[in-house]
Amino acid sequence: MKTDHPIYLFLRSGPEAFRVLTGGLQLEGPYTVCSLTIKSLERRLDGLVAPDGHAGPAYVVEFQAQPKAKSLYNLAAKIGLYGEENPEHEVLGMAVFLRAADIPERPHWVHAPGSPIRCISLDSFLREWLAREPDNPYIAVFAPLIIETDAELTQRAPVLWQTIQQASLDADTRETLSEVLEFWFFERFSGKTAQEIWTMLNLVTPLQETKAYQSIFAEGEKIGEKKGEKRGEKRGEKRGEARGEKKGKAATLQRQLTRRFGPLPSWAEQRITAAPEAQLDAWLDSIFDATGVEDLLGDESERH
Repeated sequence: MKTDHPIYLFLRSGPEAFRVLTGGLQLEGPYTVCSLTIKSLERRLDGLVAPDGHAGPAYVVEFQAQPKAKSLYNLAAKIGLYGEENPEHEVLGMAVFLRAADIPERPHWVHAPGSPIRCISLDSFLREWLAREPDNPYIAVFAPLIIETDAELTQRAPVLWQTIQQASLDADTRETLSEVLEFWFFERFSGKTAQEIWTMLNLVTPLQETKAYQSIFAEGEKIGEKKGEKRGEKRGEKRGEARGEKKGKAATLQRQLTRRFGPLPSWAEQRITAAPEAQLDAWLDSIFDATGVEDLLGDESERH
């Protein structure tokens, strides 16, 4: 399971994200969040929570969704490398595991009092927190990782989505948490299409409410009026549905690619706009496995 990008996005959404991910640890003072590569050994940190203008500790956050025997050694190396480049800070590690059973035994000093690394298992507290704070969007984000059965998760999916949409959040934070929740659903239900997952979340906007549908439907009405035929209205409806769905998928794909990889080059926007609906579906299904825009859409020099 690829976790570095959603964990970074989650941490970037504010101090409450750090509290939830670390099992209740509160940040004291202002902090900034980034995803950093240590140049000396090209080690990438899932998330770095660094003090902003004060002497508080810096936190190197690593998330492990699968058991890895070397994960704590890996985190210890990153702490040392970051501390070497930033000796003015106390550097602590937050090793976040999905399950307590996945926490490695070694090195033993990690589990001793005073260790610079703190091990956290989400399964030890997030289920209780989800029941205790059902309206907390920062907890709802992790529900796909802690709700055990697919049937229960499918049933609760629309409520989880609305927990984020109805929370008192700024627009950027709401979009970030929505993207992270969407990512976990795609990871959990990898056998489903994007359309099936969006339907599960109740993300399908009725076509009758879209501007594209209304515009094309109105055109169909005019054709019907001019020709005196009811067929014009039906043609307008069908054309509006097809164009509205295709336009919506293209807009969603562009939004997701921009969130993952930054502003799109013009050739990529043109390729998405010109693509048939079947191709858009294929790209949407593969977006979370792509390593870059070209990996998904093909090289700029390709012709379709």
